[in-house]
Amino acid sequence: MIVVGERIHIISPKVKAAIEVRDTKAIQELALQQVESGSHFLDINIGPSKKSGVEVMEWIVDAVQNATDLPLSLDTTNAAAMEAGLKKVVRRAMVNSATAEQVRMTNMMPLAAKYGAELIALTMTEQGIPGDASGRASVALDLITAAAEYGIPSDMLYLDPLVLPVSADQAGVKETIESIRVFKQLVEPAPKTIVGLSNVSNGAPNENRSLINRVFMVMCLAAGLDAAIVDPMDRELIETARIVETRDTSTPVGRILCSLYDSVAAMEEFDPSVVDTSDYEQLAIYKTVQILTNQIIYAHSYLKV
Repeated sequence: MIVVGERIHIISPKVKAAIEVRDTKAIQELALQQVESGSHFLDINIGPSKKSGVEVMEWIVDAVQNATDLPLSLDTTNAAAMEAGLKKVVRRAMVNSATAEQVRMTNMMPLAAKYGAELIALTMTEQGIPGDASGRASVALDLITAAAEYGIPSDMLYLDPLVLPVSADQAGVKETIESIRVFKQLVEPAPKTIVGLSNVSNGAPNENRSLINRVFMVMCLAAGLDAAIVDPMDRELIETARIVETRDTSTPVGRILCSLYDSVAAMEEFDPSVVDTSDYEQLAIYKTVQILTNQIIYAHSYLKV
């Protein structure tokens, strides 16, 4: 799985403060921490930044590139700031992101094409996010077609089905996973797929979020996920990815995770017989599978039931 580190984000008080005073060292420390934790890309999210977007993007791209040569994902809705960042990048970047909304499409796709960048494309229209995999696949095809018209091949696209919180749209989790599976089959060469992983646990208690993210990640990987925007400092998350990617079944948890992966990949029900319910860690994984597959109703206290 391609790990896109998410920690340089304007919603972070630390990042916001660093941007306000142009604290290069603080940004570089965040970048290096994510490099050391195994990131393959670093996402730089400056938000809309309408007044000073160009200058902020130029400064922050320089700051990060002076600390690491990891490729960057540039994340802003400000087209001028996006172009300023693309002019600065040394290695091929990601443009994060276009949607099927006309303004976002016509602002971002030409920039990705002009600078040879990969493009994250969100399956969202002016009417919102389709509720099922079929609707998202239809939007994805529109995005693929539009990108091709700008000269962006399908394998330069990262299609994002847009993850919604399990606490708010429990039934939608399965549709998101199915969307990933369908996206990989739409055209040849197949587009890549990406998710903002932690969205699935938004609104959940902090102590449950990493577990929900990890189990959801395994299910998405089994459906064909290529990349995820994540907190690479979550060591358990990175370890979970390693377990399923290397098929490490040397521990009971490893056997459960690989069994879960296999069942989703085969579009079969997860077999609970592999779970030792007397072991809390194994039982917690199984209960999380149940809420993500809509077998039991989500509640913040689901692990205590």
